[in-house]
Amino acid sequence: MLPDGKTCPLVTRPSNRSGLKTLPVVIIGNGPSGICLSYLLSGYTPYFKRHSLHPHPILQRKLEEAPEVSVLDQDLEYLSEGLEGRSHSPVALLFDTLQRPDTDFGGTAESVLTWWHEPDRAIPHLVLGRNAPGGAWHSIEGSMVTLSKGEWMGLPDLPFKEWLKQKKRGLKNNRATAEDIAQYYQHYVVKKGLQKNFRCGTVVTSVRKVSAESISNHTQKDLQEDCDPVWSSNEKSAEVFQVDGFFKTVGGDKEPFSIYAENVVLATGTYDNPTWLGVKGENLSYVHHQLSALEEAVKNNSVGIMTDPVLIVGAGLTAADAILFAQHCNIPVIHVFRRRVTDPGLIFNQLPKTMYPEYHKVHQMMKEQTAACAGPYEHYISLPEHHVLSFGKDKKCIFQDKNGCQKAYKISMALVLTGSNPNLSFLPNNGTDLALDSEQPVNPKRNPIDVDPFTYECTQEKGLYALGPLAGDNFVRFVQGGALAVASSLLKKANQNPP
Repeated sequence: MLPDGKTCPLVTRPSNRSGLKTLPVVIIGNGPSGICLSYLLSGYTPYFKRHSLHPHPILQRKLEEAPEVSVLDQDLEYLSEGLEGRSHSPVALLFDTLQRPDTDFGGTAESVLTWWHEPDRAIPHLVLGRNAPGGAWHSIEGSMVTLSKGEWMGLPDLPFKEWLKQKKRGLKNNRATAEDIAQYYQHYVVKKGLQKNFRCGTVVTSVRKVSAESISNHTQKDLQEDCDPVWSSNEKSAEVFQVDGFFKTVGGDKEPFSIYAENVVLATGTYDNPTWLGVKGENLSYVHHQLSALEEAVKNNSVGIMTDPVLIVGAGLTAADAILFAQHCNIPVIHVFRRRVTDPGLIFNQLPKTMYPEYHKVHQMMKEQTAACAGPYEHYISLPEHHVLSFGKDKKCIFQDKNGCQKAYKISMALVLTGSNPNLSFLPNNGTDLALDSEQPVNPKRNPIDVDPFTYECTQEKGLYALGPLAGDNFVRFVQGGALAVASSLLKKANQNPP
């Protein structure tokens, strides 16, 4: 369903040799990356705002050289040269500093961009997503608070804080709830008039290159509405991408579809596929890999203050959220993680205490309330530098410490929250061939998809792009730079109004 309640109809369209209906772009994933790219491909064009003053003097001088030329049409490598910040991507840093010039220093300087809607520059495209626009934000427990500042969650030309003010709500410690973020992304799609590009309730099962010649006589069942795309790519290829999948109807049926595209953008994020430990008994019914399982168990009264403890495995923010939730519900917790509490790589050791008091509290618990040393916190035991050996059918879990000593605990349920991996099962070889290390699975932190840093086009497959965590950009404020790079690349391919 679309945000306004309308369904997304399937349209059967015949193709013939004289005019194969091939879309210029298909975006797989409708989270912040996909939404931002759809906005840029819909003719919304950023220019340097005249008389603006950027605090970075060299960037200011570069922006003043051609204020009449859209940022999309400029040399992104030249503009981003010399920028530093919290991302490894030069274009991510560029777009972020243009929108929020001094945010890392606590400033509130206005964006130096002005946005113009130029419909003649729009590139026809579809955004395919399983759920409503916003992606995984709709799957996160609504009261959970974001790690990033609220204003960093916003998309171009609609500040999140302004939207929140209209809802007559404020930010808690400058941060927003997951429910607010999910609603904001849905509102953004409607407000910017992007609904016609979005097809919700779609599941992609295959993306592969096929010969344009071989499909020219086939009938395709696609997701397009009747439109005559103005796409004058100067790189007409002998091959196109065939995107197969199914569309979930209101009645719950699955309708298959096939669409063809000259370019495909992967923007699926990583929330779909939680990491498993790979130990004996992990597939037992009481072992779970998502925080929502704990919320469900609380609703069903299957865990509580009088039950055996809940085991939480992991030392990231999702594990911390689970601990905070359990504490709130007076549920006893055993917390197991491999690292030392003082490990500088631990996320808690990188967060400012004043901005993240609740995570600081979890870190204190991890340090002060170990099995060997009772502390002031009720219903919680920390087992640092331990790992799970097995889960038993009798709900006994066996752990081992760094010295090889083993312990057994009886638990009510287990939550393995050690991260997640992208689900790229729709790509040949699960997308492994596209990664930096093509011998290992794609991983957003250790082995992202190998892309050109200024176009985000996959180095191993022309016409295929990757955005967001798949390309190593893990925060909403930085995924937007990838969208800028992709839109710039596609506009240059289309050869529409080149600079």
